[in-house]
Amino acid sequence: MYDEKICRYTLNRIFGYRPKIAHALVDSIGSASEVFRIGSTRLKEMLPYTKDICLLSDSEYEKSHIELKRLEAAGIRFICNDDAFFPALLKECEDHPMGLYVRSESPFREIFTECTNIAVIGTRDISPYGREWCERIVSSLPGTSPETAVISGLAIGTDITAHRTALKKGVRTIAVIPTGIDGIYPYRHLSEAERIASSPGCAIITDYPPQTKALKINFLRRNRIIAGLCRATILVESKVKGGGMTTARLAFSYSRDVYALPGRADDIRSQGCNLLIKEKIAEPIFSEQALLESLSLQKAIESDRNDAYGKDTFTKMYSGTLDSSSIDILSRIVLAIKNRRGITIEETAQRLGISYRQTSELVCLLECDGIISTDLMQRCFIKLQ
Repeated sequence: MYDEKICRYTLNRIFGYRPKIAHALVDSIGSASEVFRIGSTRLKEMLPYTKDICLLSDSEYEKSHIELKRLEAAGIRFICNDDAFFPALLKECEDHPMGLYVRSESPFREIFTECTNIAVIGTRDISPYGREWCERIVSSLPGTSPETAVISGLAIGTDITAHRTALKKGVRTIAVIPTGIDGIYPYRHLSEAERIASSPGCAIITDYPPQTKALKINFLRRNRIIAGLCRATILVESKVKGGGMTTARLAFSYSRDVYALPGRADDIRSQGCNLLIKEKIAEPIFSEQALLESLSLQKAIESDRNDAYGKDTFTKMYSGTLDSSSIDILSRIVLAIKNRRGITIEETAQRLGISYRQTSELVCLLECDGIISTDLMQRCFIKLQ
């Protein structure tokens, strides 16, 4: 009998650099545990040209079992991509990992489902202008509704400025590292990493197995996690070629919002941002308030004063047609859509623990009444302001 979590963990170790193969195996066979039950001999007959199929063995499964126990004893967890609290936006990306290693004192629900994730990234060679704006942008996020988390890569320059400002201002932050979870890169940011791991709702995460080194390719692949986790990506400064540009273009390819801070035409650190704005990949940032409005983020005081999403509002609207239980579920659905723009009907049902049918019926009602809208992919968006 194979444990599904251990099997997914093993697939992540073996096919981490080619997650689409792991997804194809699980999707075609039905589950990760069934992949191991079938065995590598039969799998090689089914997929003769797939490299590393021979590693899907009992010895690798047992190695993963031992490694998981060791990590858990050290306070490190692994969340599989079939977990209810696995980041929904990341799961939309076809190259998402089979799971994530997580170092945090907070539960998965608090880390991955309660905030709107915003990536704040940019060059390591940050200018005083870029540093000031990075701090201003992150400092504008406390008290927003929905609550916001800052996602970055713990690197020197823009990344660490974003993390430090978030910690200082009480904004949740997640660091996505390009190494195994048992290492921190760069090591000079160890104290910041420890503060992040111990702060409520914050975490250090990676999809790389323990003992993975900081190779150049790992930085590039790490960027897909940053882009995939976030509803929007903010590029503070970047040369025309750089990791920040890669992340911004990845975010755009995932149909996420991209913003860039414009700068002087003769400043090499602003040329990447200016190029993305010229190519209409990124929207320019002219002020913190304009950025918040574009992201549909409001300060909590303003939101509470003009709250059109509360249960009382829907009780008045639907008391003659729905019972109190359905109204309560309907208000929770609206709140879920408000907090995670573009969430699908299926994800909403899963997150709230209600049936797809009931969720779909209530979403249809909300759409007919002009409160929300849906697109062809059944993603939901708030219309009522």
